[in-house]
Amino acid sequence: MAAISQAVPPTPRTGWLTGRRLRKLQEAGLGYLFLLPAFGILIVFQFFPVFYGFYISLCNWKVTGCYNLMPVRNYVSLDASNPIAAAIGSLPLGNYFKAFQDPEMWHSLLVTVTYSAISVPLQLGIALVLAYLLFQNIRGKPVYRVLIFMPYITSTVASASVWAFLYSPDKGPINAALHALGLPAFKWLNESRGIFEIVGSAAGVHLPNWAAGPGLALIAIIFYTTWVFVGYDTTIFMAGLGNIPNELYEAAKIDGASGWQLFRRITIPLLSPTTFFLLIYTVIGTFKAFNHIFVMTPLEIAGDPTTTTSLLIFRQMFQYNRYGYSAALSFVLFAVILTLTIIQNRVAGRRVVYS
Repeated sequence: MAAISQAVPPTPRTGWLTGRRLRKLQEAGLGYLFLLPAFGILIVFQFFPVFYGFYISLCNWKVTGCYNLMPVRNYVSLDASNPIAAAIGSLPLGNYFKAFQDPEMWHSLLVTVTYSAISVPLQLGIALVLAYLLFQNIRGKPVYRVLIFMPYITSTVASASVWAFLYSPDKGPINAALHALGLPAFKWLNESRGIFEIVGSAAGVHLPNWAAGPGLALIAIIFYTTWVFVGYDTTIFMAGLGNIPNELYEAAKIDGASGWQLFRRITIPLLSPTTFFLLIYTVIGTFKAFNHIFVMTPLEIAGDPTTTTSLLIFRQMFQYNRYGYSAALSFVLFAVILTLTIIQNRVAGRRVVYS
């Protein structure tokens, strides 16, 4: 009699959502659950304001009362006579084209670039020297570190108000000291003339407008900016110096390297990641600077030597009630900062030594 084999029942399909896959989905879900509060904060306070601000930049948004707003559907389109209007159709980009045709915007951007071009090298240069000196074995080093860092943690409005008093042309201590030394006093924050024009006038030389140089008021603000932020830059530079192996200095000294050679061949190259970070951070900070410039700048100065783009955005919003145009200027400034950051990453990033 032939053996009859028992049929083995087929294994039931358990589906794809079991075992390892189920555990992975549970872990991922738990992770996203923990990230949900952070995502909510980013959406409410970061992404939504950016997109809504762009929406406002397309409109003729104005405040008509304490809490009454004009309808935001009043888009600003290009004039039909504009040759670009036929190419882009009915896109509401009127505020952006107005910005690029506005002399005040280009003047404020020039002031901002000048402010950054002078302030950034001055801050980083002084901070690098101070950090290198404070990194040595000197007496009272902790006290010096605290004194240098104190201006950075001081209230910007308070310190800017104090510096505005120091620069006062009538009662300011700086002009009083100049009088005591027999030197002429200056208007400082109220001075619209350029520094080269002032020096040339004192020497009896007349300079053309293009050679007048940055305004004395802007230079005075740059002095304050350097006083405030050099402490932060010095602290970051000192942290970078602490990451450089001391064995490299000892080996170089054995080979007869001088102090300048140590600084040039070891310190500067190995400090390039820190310098690169501070360069990007400082450039972005100078282009966004507003608080101290608003506090120190008088309301009306001939030629607007201190009207940066951030200050122009504020004035267009609260002084002229042009919220839509102000939002468009904000995105123009954002595009400029983003472009500069990309250029710095591609140009300066290649010269960074990470080892």
